[in-house]
Amino acid sequence: MQFLKDAKYTLHVAFHPFDGFWDLKYENKGKLRIALAILFGVTVMMILKRQYAGYVVNFNYPLDLNSIDELKYIVLPFLLWCVANWSLTTLMDGEGKFKEIVIATCYAMLPLILIYLPNILLSNVITLREASFYFLLESAATLWFVWLLFIGTMTVHQYTVMKTIMTMLLTVVVMGVIIFLGLLFFSLIQQIVAFVYTIYQELSLRA
Repeated sequence: MQFLKDAKYTLHVAFHPFDGFWDLKYENKGKLRIALAILFGVTVMMILKRQYAGYVVNFNYPLDLNSIDELKYIVLPFLLWCVANWSLTTLMDGEGKFKEIVIATCYAMLPLILIYLPNILLSNVITLREASFYFLLESAATLWFVWLLFIGTMTVHQYTVMKTIMTMLLTVVVMGVIIFLGLLFFSLIQQIVAFVYTIYQELSLRA
């Protein structure tokens, strides 16, 4: 089955990132449906991690967690990263298309699934003294993800190492700017709506 073959290739990208991301860009081996499946898998894994990780390492109160609210911690940062990176690299001679950025970013998140799943199971059988192993694996997943994201960004845009590092740092800054402008926009809309509603009330009372 082609879907399973494409899904299996994600492991090649995770363990052989230089060849893998090169093939994703130039051999058209990166599939959007696989990328979105990885994003969905990471979202589910983060929800499971927050709700079902062992009490030794879980500092959340499961009854207060809302799975829908958890989406803003995974999907929103992902979308912000892709939009910010695409906006920035179009000004910095980047060769990557928006679709390629989405695919590369999703493929880079695979380690979060590979490590978080056994880590959740491990967290339910370890003691407080052994909790350091849980956090060590969690840190390894994050570092692996950042490493793959770095190589993916460098390959997609055909940047040098230093330019890739600078681009990734600036992308984070642009994400902050987008969030600020978004909050400012919604604040202005809210004030305009309140102003119009106040005028409407005044006119209604005078009538």
